[in-house]
This record gives sequence, structure tokens and C-alpha cells, in this order.
Amino acid sequence: MSRPDEAYIEYLLEQLMPLGLVRARRMFGGYGLFLDGLMFGLVAAEELYLKVDEVNRPAYEARGLEPFSYTAKNRPVSLSYYRAPEEALEDSELLSEWAGEAFAAALRARQ
Repeated sequence: MSRPDEAYIEYLLEQLMPLGLVRARRMFGGYGLFLDGLMFGLVAAEELYLKVDEVNRPAYEARGLEPFSYTAKNRPVSLSYYRAPEEALEDSELLSEWAGEAFAAALRARQ
């Protein structure tokens, strides 16, 4: 997996400003996106994935969006992060809505 371009990360952080102070941290060849110390998104190979759970996953599945996955020990592994909708990536308000739901999923997972 190739590390996302720094300019793309800066763009995402700018788009997510309505949420608050979102930080990006390098992780495993990509980046984790954090708000208030909780990871709610990840960026891998120039793709944004957002945290899902049983509450918000149906919205992603209804759009046919795929989970983040990788291969370990010759087996596919999927994480609880799904690809963000394309149209949200160019609309700060829409992206903030999706990311806000992802942050809510991260809050629920913490409990």
C-alpha cells in the first residue's frame, strides 16, 4: 500500500474543519484521522475510509461502498471503516456530516 500524498491529507483536514481540530497521524503506511483523541477515519492509498458500526453501516452498504480490507496470512481482513462517498470528498459540509457520524461510531465503540 502506498502512503497517501501529504497534500491530500492537508486537503482532507481542511475539508473537515467544521468538525473541529482533526489531526492526522501516520499509521501502517497510511494515516489515521483523529478528533478529541478518537480515530474516526483512515486514509490509505489516497482513499478516505470512515468508522462504521451497526448504526451507520447501513448508509454505506446502501450506496455500495466497500469496507477497508487488507490481506494478512493469505486471508482477507476487513476493518470497521468504509470508503467515504465520492461526492462528500468535494463538499466540506457533506463530508463533515459523514465524518460526524463516523466520530459518533468511534464514541459508541469506546463505551
